[in-house]
Formats: sequence, C-alpha cells, structure tokens
Amino acid sequence: MRSPTAASAPQHRPSPQRRRRIAGRPAAVAAVALCVAGVATAVQPGADGAPASSATGYRPDDLRRDTDALHALGITGVQARVTTAGGRELVAAAGVAVAGTNRPVPRDGYFRIASTGKALMATVVLQLVDEGRLSLDDTVDRRLPGLIAGNGNDGRKITVRQLLQNTSGLHDDLPGFDTPQQYYRHRYDTYSAEQIVARAMRHCPDFPPGGGWGYSNTGYVVLGMIVEKAAGRPWPEEIESRILKPLGTTRTYLAGNTPTLRRPHADGYQVFASGERIDVTEQIVPDLGGYVSTTADVNRFFRGLLGGSLLSPAGLADMRRTVPVDKRLETFWPRGRYGLGLVNRPLSCGGSYWSHEGGEAGYITLNGATDDGRRTVTVSMSTSFNDLNRTLRQHKAASDLVDRALCDASGGGPGA
Repeated sequence: MRSPTAASAPQHRPSPQRRRRIAGRPAAVAAVALCVAGVATAVQPGADGAPASSATGYRPDDLRRDTDALHALGITGVQARVTTAGGRELVAAAGVAVAGTNRPVPRDGYFRIASTGKALMATVVLQLVDEGRLSLDDTVDRRLPGLIAGNGNDGRKITVRQLLQNTSGLHDDLPGFDTPQQYYRHRYDTYSAEQIVARAMRHCPDFPPGGGWGYSNTGYVVLGMIVEKAAGRPWPEEIESRILKPLGTTRTYLAGNTPTLRRPHADGYQVFASGERIDVTEQIVPDLGGYVSTTADVNRFFRGLLGGSLLSPAGLADMRRTVPVDKRLETFWPRGRYGLGLVNRPLSCGGSYWSHEGGEAGYITLNGATDDGRRTVTVSMSTSFNDLNRTLRQHKAASDLVDRALCDASGGGPGA
C-alpha cells in the first residue's frame, strides 16, 4: 500500500497500508538491537543566508530532539526537513542508513513515498477537470465501460469524485506477505492495473458508493486508468510532464519494475510479528506506491500545490473539500478529514494542515504543509512494524514532529 503507517493487519486494517507490503498480525515484538550512529543536523540557509532558527520558534535543536525521539522507538534511520515560509531549511537525520554499521542516514536520501503518490494522481485528475477533459461527476463506466462489475460492484454508480475521496466502497485485495519467507518469495512479483482491479472484483463492495468512507488503493489504480483514457498516454507521463518537471522535482521518479533505489538512501527494514527484522529495501512496488523521492522534493511539491502553482482556485477548492475518515483511520489521524487526495489534520496551535502520508514495508513517510503551502515538513523513517502498538507510537511521535514544525513555538501560530 501506502500511507500513513506500517502495521496493517488484514483483520483490523487500522491504517491504509498496502496489504501486499504490510500484511501482518499485531503481536508482541522482541526488542531489536540497533547499531546507533550520531545524529547529523544541518541548518541550510535561504536566499538571504539567514539561519532557519531566526524565522521561527522551531529550531535545529528541536528538530534534532524530535528525530532522536523517533530513532529511540527502534526506527533504524530517520531524516526530516522543514522548509520555512522564507525558503530556509532545517534538516536533521538520526540513526544509521544500514543496520549494524555506522553509516549515517543521508540528509536528503531517496525513499519510497508510497501513498504520498495519491496526491500526485489527484492533482493530475483535477488538472484534467480544469481543462474540461474530465468531470468529477463522471462515472467509472462512462470512462471504462465494464471494468467495475460483479459481486455487487457497479461502475455506473461510482464517480471520479468518490474514487478520489475514498467513498467509492471498492474493496482492496492486494497481494501480501506477512512473514519473511513470503517477502523473499514474492518481493519481485508484478501486477498490472487490470489484475489489481480484478482481485477487488472478487469481493462485494465495502459499502454502497457514497455511503461510507474506506481507504481504497484500488480506487486510485482505477483513477490511473481513467487518466490514461482521458489523456491518451500513460499516467506516469502525465505526472512527469504536469507536476514533476514544472516544479523542478528532479529527484522524484517512478521505480516501476526496478526493485532497488537510487543512491544515496537508507535501507528499509520491516519488523515482522515474529520479531524478526528483515532488510526489505529490495522489492517491486506496483502503481503509485512505486514512487521514490526525497524530503526536499516532497516539500517542494506540497509548496507548489497549496501555493496555487498546479491547480486553478476552483480545482484547489475541490481538492480541499473534505469528509470524515472512518473510525479505524481516525486512530492515526485524530479529527482528520479526507479531501480529494489530501488529508486535513488540526494543528495544536490552531488551524490545520494538509498532507498525504505514505507507508510501504520498510519506509514510512509523514508530511505536512500550512494552508498556503509556505511552510512544509517531511519526515521519512526507514523501519515499519507489524505490531499495532509500536506503529501507533511511531505515528504519534512523527505526527508530533510535523505539528511542532508547522507551529511557531513562540506563539506566532502556523506558517510563521
């Protein structure tokens, strides 16, 4: 899957992790011995050369403390970046890039962004809506006749808006592994969009279209197929030409059937229910979950999106019309709401922020941006857990980092 955490057991599915990556059962996990390196922290100057700490109450020592706190939870490596309203940056890394070594975590290394890619897809869909080539009220059947059918699934009743909003009711049935043995056996498996959708069609809908909320990776696979039909070319080319190139996010790419990551990167680790920690860096991740990026590029994307560089005012307004998430996901996103490929969460200092988290086996990403996109933060963690309690602690600590980074600790409120 992707987004936001990494311990989704199929039986309770507490978060929208891709089942093929994080399928596991909550269980007590033995303590994992981790080789600890020092924490690397840097403050990168903006155009005016001023240190980032001069612009906000959240300072380099705060970011160092927060990345340290994540590492202390048993996370092998952590990297985080805060981009201020003035374009200055705070960067920190904690832990090690490879377990059992003293190799430092790269401060702007590559990692799998998983479901953060849904914000990319949603942006392209809304651009096509801006251009009159799609409508949010189009049904799936109008664009892809007969694709969604059987077992109560009906593409005539599911709209593009519902796919974007996770209110389609489409069930996820993604291939998975919940043991090290399954990982080694299936890490190079590949799946076409049609195969993923066909798996979902074996199941009844989770609820009638528009009659509930449920995180559906399958829904975003269908959106990719709709984009290809409307645009006349593969959806990755649309994302590349419409988003990545215009924003200059040159270090964001779709890995496709390449199982390795470009360097530099921290290796990703999965702690299975048995307590075994396995290096799961090498794997093929299908569809949007296969995007790889950096903290700088993710911040640049959200800055551009929320700053109005990618969508019309009407399109951005549509994206930010939200509905409540289900109770299971609210465990991870207290008072969180879902728009069209964007998550809205409250800030402790008042107001709220926008994000789209991502979770694959070995890589967990949290991010956030103020309403105007002027202040952004991304944190990447290179360990995921099959234990629900450990996952909740990891998510809470990372969410606290995002909240503190977006709030002015001196009382100035969000976006300072």
